[in-house]
Amino acid sequence: MSADAPLLDVRDLSVAFGQGERKNVVVRGASFTVQRGKTLAIVGESGSGKSVTAQALVRLLPYPIASHPSGQVFFKGVDVLKMPEPKLRAMRGSGVTMVFQEPMTSLNPLHNIEKQIGEIITLHGGVKADLRARVVALLEEVGIQNPTSRLGAYPHQLSGGQRQRVMIAMALANRPDLLIADEPTTALDVTVQAQILALLKDLQARLGMALLFITHDLGIVRSIADDVIVMQKGEIVERGATAAMFAAPQHAYTKMLLAAEPKGVAPPSDLGAKTILEARDVKVWFPIRKGFFRRVFDNVKAVDGVSVTVREGQTLGIVGESGSGKTTLGLAILRLIRSEGPIVYCGRICWALRPSMGRPQ
Repeated sequence: MSADAPLLDVRDLSVAFGQGERKNVVVRGASFTVQRGKTLAIVGESGSGKSVTAQALVRLLPYPIASHPSGQVFFKGVDVLKMPEPKLRAMRGSGVTMVFQEPMTSLNPLHNIEKQIGEIITLHGGVKADLRARVVALLEEVGIQNPTSRLGAYPHQLSGGQRQRVMIAMALANRPDLLIADEPTTALDVTVQAQILALLKDLQARLGMALLFITHDLGIVRSIADDVIVMQKGEIVERGATAAMFAAPQHAYTKMLLAAEPKGVAPPSDLGAKTILEARDVKVWFPIRKGFFRRVFDNVKAVDGVSVTVREGQTLGIVGESGSGKTTLGLAILRLIRSEGPIVYCGRICWALRPSMGRPQ
């Protein structure tokens, strides 16, 4: 394999589900390459074939339900679709790894993160003697604070951003040549999303790995990708350098995707419009109990003195990081959790309304 040959070379790849007359081809004739140290983004709407293509590259699709009517997938010059199972398993853990959209579907809820990361290392020939130190180093590398204290944590005890970082640590444990990231930031809030993207770019620069990034978020593509391919209904309809494609898209579907990005400025609110909802100084505190008698010694102040007003015809956006109290405030306004502070709906205090009562006329 020559030094300038692509790390991943996909040729005329097709993917079908079902058998016989019921066979449904969902990806048709996909061809692209990924160079060492570069980032290729695959974009398209939901159902366009992005994730199916990514999983086909490492043969994660269920056989015999899924099949490949045509195509070759060369990784370091070897066709993955013809690779024997032992070599395929070795390649998945060291040569190519994946980070999925929702880490809770990939992490084992019964094992702590030390065991799960350590297992990835040992399965691919890692030394067991310094295993804990290696796991701690990986957690530090992906930005987990106080990693030694988090070794015994289970997935449900971590935030969404922390779980995604653990998944990235597992993916990087054996220093892969190619990392496939399938919508890795969709379920995260914007601040954590920015941190994860910055982390991926930093790790890519330091480790020299290639990155295949699957997303429908064009803003992410602008910030992270060197090249882009656009998929529609299982086919690649356009490809090119990121800057050139965003500046002058050629295919009608690409133009439609770019035109669909939210633009413009919301019109100013009519301050004279009728007030539909008003919440004043809303508080939702969750008690922290300790001891045999479970006495309250402190409170988690999930919402602490928040006031909002929504007028007729107005849209109010509530934004903030995970854990900032957005959902809790919404639940309090709907009286789905206990709260303090008056909440007035169409001129009537909510706690005076019966569950069956609709909007006052």
